[in-house]
Amino acid sequence: MDLVDIIAEKRFLGQEFLTWLWCKSEERSGAIDLPGIGDISVAFEKHLLLEYGEGESHEKVICQGLQAELNEARTGLRMGKKLEQARIVLGRGEYEWIMTVKASMFDFKSVKTPKTMASQEDSDDPMAVEGKILEKIGLYEQALQLVDELFRLYLTVRLSPGWEAELARLRAWIRIKE
Repeated sequence: MDLVDIIAEKRFLGQEFLTWLWCKSEERSGAIDLPGIGDISVAFEKHLLLEYGEGESHEKVICQGLQAELNEARTGLRMGKKLEQARIVLGRGEYEWIMTVKASMFDFKSVKTPKTMASQEDSDDPMAVEGKILEKIGLYEQALQLVDELFRLYLTVRLSPGWEAELARLRAWIRIKE
């Protein structure tokens, strides 16, 4: 089995993770408790991409709107479409990251880091420029760590005996707005 086949076979994990994360983000008004980190905020907003089928019958549906107006995307889930891409806002403390996550390859597009005091200052000093770059790298690392921890939490639940109950909650959440 080559890499392309493995990716195609396992893409459901990323799609299921995004769907699970969307559901979790609505359970406690966006707050998700990450073990060892504490509460972070997670919100899905403005843009979701759902896919259905394969080959010539492959369909893509883009759902845009405010967070409260993503009913069309949930309807797509009820119809068997899979969440392939989502714009997510992560918050921890005073920091907020906005990113687009693609499920099949688990890649990140257009990651926007929080504004900081250093990023707002204009300076030609090489040490200040280096500090800004290092701060930006640190902010990217924090965002990736949060997503990694969210995925770890999902996998912990997914591989536990409690997955059947979690799956039932997820299915009920998808049906809520029928």
